[in-house]
Amino acid sequence: MFERKQFSRAAAFAAITGLAAVVPAKAEDTVKVGLILPMTGGQASTGKQIENAIKLYMQQKGDTVAGKKIEIIVKDDAAIPDKTKTAAQELIVNDKVNFIGGFGVTPAALAAAPLATQAKIPEVVMAAGTSIITERSPYIVRTSFTLAQSSTIIGDWAVKNGIKKVATLTSDYAPGNDALNFFKEHFTAGGGEVVEEVKTPLANPDFAPFLQRMKDAKPDAIFVFVPAGQGGNFMKQYAERGLDKAGIKVIGPGDVTDDDLLNNMGDAVLGTVTAHIYSAAHPSQMNKDFVAAYQKAFGTRPGFMAVSGYDGIHLIYEALKKTNGDTDGTKLVEAMKGQKWESPRGPISIDPETRDIVQNVYIRKVEKTNGELYNVEFQTFEAVKDLGKTKK
Repeated sequence: MFERKQFSRAAAFAAITGLAAVVPAKAEDTVKVGLILPMTGGQASTGKQIENAIKLYMQQKGDTVAGKKIEIIVKDDAAIPDKTKTAAQELIVNDKVNFIGGFGVTPAALAAAPLATQAKIPEVVMAAGTSIITERSPYIVRTSFTLAQSSTIIGDWAVKNGIKKVATLTSDYAPGNDALNFFKEHFTAGGGEVVEEVKTPLANPDFAPFLQRMKDAKPDAIFVFVPAGQGGNFMKQYAERGLDKAGIKVIGPGDVTDDDLLNNMGDAVLGTVTAHIYSAAHPSQMNKDFVAAYQKAFGTRPGFMAVSGYDGIHLIYEALKKTNGDTDGTKLVEAMKGQKWESPRGPISIDPETRDIVQNVYIRKVEKTNGELYNVEFQTFEAVKDLGKTKK
């Protein structure tokens, strides 16, 4: 069911210009889904969560839909866009996939976009969170989130809850810029002040020197966006520099307290307030069942990347049901538009106009429950669209 293929540098055959006439082969009884994920490198936890969740979904729902056998092919791009592009070319040209999915970071999703357009196959984005992604190809559909959805809400919440001065620390790439800009717009509109602004490199960042600057600026809180997988390192250095002892709280979108890593962050993370689309502590019965099944299968707690992958493969299954197994890419994308379902994260849908996800955003606080750290939800904003598009 799952097959993992490594890169072959002999992939020079697949120049991007040669893809214009390529259409995926319509095998009678197999639908191939190519997953391009960071299975190694700094974003490896993202890739593993998504792959695990897709395995779990297929174990639960079966590997046949609309009379077609689903075959998953995983390629590791290590979140490097050149490798993403090569992987997408190989999957489309060699493997004749009917879908490409995954995409751990925004540059990866953007690298694949022209290929999805030329090959006319759906690109299901299950991780990357910059608003512009779905605008780069009419074949892109997203089941993860956008940074605008959560960053605007935490900006409004902060200024209404006595946080007047904030320092910002964001990763220096498109999602970090989205998070920063949407947060600042809402926080300053409410009367808040940004007293220090730092951008850190995406690859292997050392947060310590920046955190010292933050401490010296004496803000009420630090607004943080780092991609999933880097939150543990950030919180470790935050505690080492004594910012928790100085009473400087952490706020931000929920990537920094990803459930996948949260339990190992230590008590310095207690009290961190974030806005996000999923918590392993979400109280619905569906989520309790999902968390229990995931932990049983993989020995770890699922995070928001896991639920995005779980919903990504669900969307693929539902689109195939709607087309009765027809793998024409244009028909599949049309079938995805307007889909609505109950997810472990809550009710979600695909906006038929933008092909982006509409979902609840929750304000959560890190608390200790039964000796473990959890993001405990205490406020819900329902059916949030991507504000990066709704403003236009």
